[in-house]
Formats: sequence, C-alpha cells, structure tokens
Amino acid sequence: MSAVATNSTSRSLMERLEPYLAIIGPMVMILAILLFMGVAEPARYFRLSNLNLILLDAALYMPMAMAMTFVITQRGIDLSIGSIAALSGILMAFLIKQYGFPAYVAVPLALVLGALMGLINGLIITRFKVPDLIGTLAMDLVYRGLALVIAKGLVLARFPEMVTEIGRGQIPGFIPVPVVIGLLTMALGYMVLKQTHFGRYTIAIGSSPEASEMTGVAVDRHKVYAYVLMGACAALAGVMLTGKLNAIQATSAPYFNLHVIAAVVVGGTSLFGGRPSMVGSLAGVLLLSMMINALVTLRIEFFWQSVASGVVIVSSVALYTWIQKKDRDGALGLLASLRSKEAQRMFRFSAALLGALILLLAIGAGLAVDPTPSG
Repeated sequence: MSAVATNSTSRSLMERLEPYLAIIGPMVMILAILLFMGVAEPARYFRLSNLNLILLDAALYMPMAMAMTFVITQRGIDLSIGSIAALSGILMAFLIKQYGFPAYVAVPLALVLGALMGLINGLIITRFKVPDLIGTLAMDLVYRGLALVIAKGLVLARFPEMVTEIGRGQIPGFIPVPVVIGLLTMALGYMVLKQTHFGRYTIAIGSSPEASEMTGVAVDRHKVYAYVLMGACAALAGVMLTGKLNAIQATSAPYFNLHVIAAVVVGGTSLFGGRPSMVGSLAGVLLLSMMINALVTLRIEFFWQSVASGVVIVSSVALYTWIQKKDRDGALGLLASLRSKEAQRMFRFSAALLGALILLLAIGAGLAVDPTPSG
C-alpha cells in the first residue's frame, strides 16, 4: 500500500514539474551566457541600448515561434517561413510605394497574403500527401523566387511611420512596440494551446493522428489551420522586419527557418509531436537572441556564430530528449534514472557541450581585436 502511495506521490510531483522540465536547458544556457558576459564584457553587454537590441531581435521571432510550436506539436514543420516573410514584406512595400495604399490597409493585406501562403502549404501537405519537409521546402523556393521576380533586385526603403513603429517603435517610459507585439502573440498562443479545442486537438493529433481521426477530429483540416496561422505570423514578422530596417528586399530573412525551429526545439517542444511548450519556445527565442548578441559583442566572426548555435541546439535537444525517454517509464523511472550511470554520462555530455560554448566565447573574446582608427 505504501509503495502505491509513494508511486502516486512521485507521479503527482512529476506532473507538477512537467511544465518546467522543458525550459531547464535554455534557462541553464541563458544563465551561463549572463555569467560569462558579466565577466567578459559587462559594460557593453548589459548597457540599456544593447538589452533593448536583444529584446528587439527576440521580438521578431516570437510570433513565428508561437505558430511553429503548433505546427511542430502536430508532427509538422515549415521551412518556408523566411520566404513568406520576405514576400509579404515585398508585397506590402509595393502596395504602399507603387500603388499608394495607406499603411493601415497594406499591413493587414500583407498578413492576409501570408495566411494565404500558409493555406497553400497546408493544402499541398494534406490534399496531395506531400511530406511537410518536402512540401514547405519546395514552396520556400517558389515564394523566394516570386519575391525576386517582383522586387527585381531592388531595395525598397522609407516607409510610413506606422510601419516603422511596428518594427522599432517605443512606448514612452515602457518597452519597444515589437516586444509588446511579440509577447502578446506568445501569450495568445499559450491561452489557445491550454484553453481551447484548437490547442487540445493539436496535442491529440501530435500524440496519435490515427486515434484523433477515429474520435472525430478533422485531422487534415486542423493541420491546414496550423499552417494558415504559421503563414500569418511569418507575414507579421516580415512587416516587423521591414519596419525595423525601414527597408526590405527579396533576399531578406534568410535564416528565419533555422532560428525559429531551433528556438522551438531548444525550448522543449518535441519534434515527434504531442508535447508542446509555449513557455519553452519563448525561452528558446530569448536564448538564441542573447547568444547571437553575445557573439557579436565579442566580435566573433559569423561562421563561429553558426558553430555556437549548433552547440546550443544539440546540447538542449539531447538533454530534453533523454528526459522524455525516461519519462515514458513514469515518474519513479525518471527519478531513478537521474541516479543511473546513463544519467551521469548524459549530464557529463551536456556539461561538455556547455563548456564548449563557454570556451568558444572565451576564444572569441581573446581573439577579438579592437579596430584601430586609421589616420
């Protein structure tokens, strides 16, 4: 009887801890970056203008990370979001500059066009049974090609105040407008995931599409809805990017795919579906923005930034995948596994990767040379 009670108590404890397990990896990485930069470059990294820049960069990815959490949770993926963002920004720019549309009309139209591109993705995947990876990768080429055809290599710049406010505006005495937009989308996504049929169906489909179909859930239609949401959020990011730079071109947003998928996966959303973490996605976005800013602050070359990104992704995903694997055995299995030899190897592996990240930052700081003024 006591064993049953202990098992029940342990399971109850793990159920309460479950929402926080997903963000352990990114939070440890964030803490490591803060500690390292507090020693290496405290004056530059922690100044108000740089913290504002980190928030602006993170805000750009928040809407897409929110939508990508839904897509990945239902066992999908979208590799076309960078091209959707660029094409939406280009189309908005042409509506404003070429055809004289007011910004308050052009911006919503850009979001609708992004949703339409997401709808096309969803229909290709569900109606023609094209795998998500292949379908969205192919459409990425289509959307990027259309952006190149429409823009003809031009850089479109100087937009109305409404557009620039969306991308880099500041609420007096408060925080940047893009950060407000990003946090609102994440909060909305969290509520939808936790409190609506859409969120529950997303998790159910990711856990078992066949079982969901048998219980009456329109699986294909629900998948299309998720891709429509993804397209609209990618278009919003394109509008925010255009406002932030006050310019847009066909080759903009080339790394949106990598950053958004990495943030969501690092945040603990399972690539195998059924296990979302909206809070983890937010933590993943903040982690990647802080890390990239730290590398720039240390004047580390761009290709080393890619190496560091890979280290963070591998370490966080490996740790969380291991936790998920052990959690399938139940709470007692997970708790016992934390004391096993395999757990010790996993922790050493994660510590080694974290140490590699810190070493990389240290090497970059040591090799960085302040530019000497000429003349």
